[in-house]
Amino acid sequence: MASRCEIACEILLAIFLPPVGVGLRHGCCSAEFFICLLLTILGYIPGIIYALYAIVFIDRNKFRGDDYHVVA
Repeated sequence: MASRCEIACEILLAIFLPPVGVGLRHGCCSAEFFICLLLTILGYIPGIIYALYAIVFIDRNKFRGDDYHVVA
């Protein structure tokens, strides 16, 4: 889990440079990064909105693959 200071820095970066904030949170080759980059190119405000959503609400640990357990 990320610390409050880390999340606050990512939010500040997301306001000024949306793809950078998302890239720090989810990685520079993730789908979230490319969506944010595209939205920022098309319009700065949609990029900011998506970056804040991606940082605050999307859990990066959910898709890492560490939660899989052997069934049989």
